[in-house]
Amino acid sequence: MRAFITRQLRPALGLIAVMTVITGLLYPGVVTAAAQVVFPSQANGSMVVADGREVGSVLIGQSFTDPKYLWPRPSAAGADGYDAMSSAGSNLGPTNQKLIDAVAERVAALRAANGDGPIPVDLVTTSASGLDPHISPAAADYQVARIATARGMSPDAVREVIARHTSGQVLGFLGEANVNVLEVNLDLDGLLR
Repeated sequence: MRAFITRQLRPALGLIAVMTVITGLLYPGVVTAAAQVVFPSQANGSMVVADGREVGSVLIGQSFTDPKYLWPRPSAAGADGYDAMSSAGSNLGPTNQKLIDAVAERVAALRAANGDGPIPVDLVTTSASGLDPHISPAAADYQVARIATARGMSPDAVREVIARHTSGQVLGFLGEANVNVLEVNLDLDGLLR
């Protein structure tokens, strides 16, 4: 038994201890330090600071319901939506009555607030994560008249703010153009630096 402990168990336990230090402490420490130096904003959650306090992240959607703000894509994350601890879609199929009713309710609310006209699909359906921080340029443009009226601005001035926070395709061909809702709303309030 003593020979077993000496020849096999002791080296195995030693290897576990060494690998725990290397892969559990040293490697994560080096990667964290490198991320803080090379990508400090991203490493800390891409937080947005307004008036000296953190108001959100450019990577996580938030609820905005006031007519003077750009409204985000609906969220199914958590009971009230936009809960980062419950990130998930609804997983309801296209023939599910609950989904049909939810979309119809959202369409009615958007028409009441924005008037008639084609409604971009991303304003009535939730995303897979439920936390999308972006909407399509069409969804942003659909809301321009409501925001301009609520703020006493010209539609062109609202469009200029939206354009400042619209990102194009990555490398010119990957993905779709999108608008960051939080950044637009902070800019509309004059809080974005």
